[in-house]
Amino acid sequence: MDIPTLIEKPTVLVVDDTPDNLSLMSGLLKDRYKVKVANNGDKALRIARGEPAPDLILLDIMMPGLSGYDVCAALKADAATRDIPIIFLTAMTATEDETKGLAMGAADFITKPVNPPVVLARVATHLHIKAAADFLRDKNAYLEAEVARRTRELAAIQDVAILAMASLAETRDNDTGNHIRRTQFYVRALAEHLQPHPRFRDFLTDATIDMLFKSAPLHDIGKVGIPDRILLKPGRFDDAEFETMKAHTTLGRDAIIHAERKLGMDVGFLRLAKEIAYYHQEKWDGSGYPEGIAGDAIPISARLMALADVYDALISKRVYKDRMSHEQAAAIIRKGRGSHFDPDIVDAFVALQDEFRAIAARFAD
Repeated sequence: MDIPTLIEKPTVLVVDDTPDNLSLMSGLLKDRYKVKVANNGDKALRIARGEPAPDLILLDIMMPGLSGYDVCAALKADAATRDIPIIFLTAMTATEDETKGLAMGAADFITKPVNPPVVLARVATHLHIKAAADFLRDKNAYLEAEVARRTRELAAIQDVAILAMASLAETRDNDTGNHIRRTQFYVRALAEHLQPHPRFRDFLTDATIDMLFKSAPLHDIGKVGIPDRILLKPGRFDDAEFETMKAHTTLGRDAIIHAERKLGMDVGFLRLAKEIAYYHQEKWDGSGYPEGIAGDAIPISARLMALADVYDALISKRVYKDRMSHEQAAAIIRKGRGSHFDPDIVDAFVALQDEFRAIAARFAD
């Protein structure tokens, strides 16, 4: 035997200060709906704001205390109740009364004395409309939540991809230690400090700064293509070895481009990674590599990375050198103002020296 599905009846709140009218409307509606009644505006508001809220309100206009208009205005001003359809019950027939009620957000008017078939038809119609609106709101809320979830997943995939690639490069160079983490935070500190600057504010949006932070670890991804005999050499490079080492910038950019081609598309979040990998060894005066470009022709992302990378290399111990103190490294950075580095980025570094010290201490090797 089939078991009938129990569907909860919609709830209709009837508000009227006349007991006979409440009895009449309750009797008319009770077979089809769950009926609640209120004999004044204050009680109506308490019921409407309670749980569960009514699905529809039949509201008398002329009541002592709070009028129907007052109740309607209060309900429409409250996000929790503004979507409940209101049908005014009124003996007033003037057009301006209907206009006022509809302007306040009422769904309909029923004139007293009521015609039962008309009441039932209008109540059913507006409950159907509300059910459809509720469905669409729930659907939209679900879709918004799903979009937010997938956006978080995509961001996580991007982060994992970047960190995985950066970790691959790090495993090839035993001297880097926490270099990747430190340079990330140096770059972000510089970018946030320069964000209001007229030369940088159009580029350094919040979203771009976030992506710079995520992309910075890929600046040396090209080292995966440098032979061990050069990359791990316990001493300084000769000229031929240095030429080979310089190729890590091109190798890094090309590795990212190759990954994009495998995907069959340009990946927006890797654009800054390509810039940083390829151009971070360029110098402000044009004496860097791989292209020897100068000044503003060097992408801002790479200019930020250049200072962060050099500072960290100076304060870090390598097989071919001892670490420098912050003061020694800072002096070299200042000396490179306008030659190696963008002058404004050096000025930002000078202003942020305490923060650079703190980052270096936080992620010390």
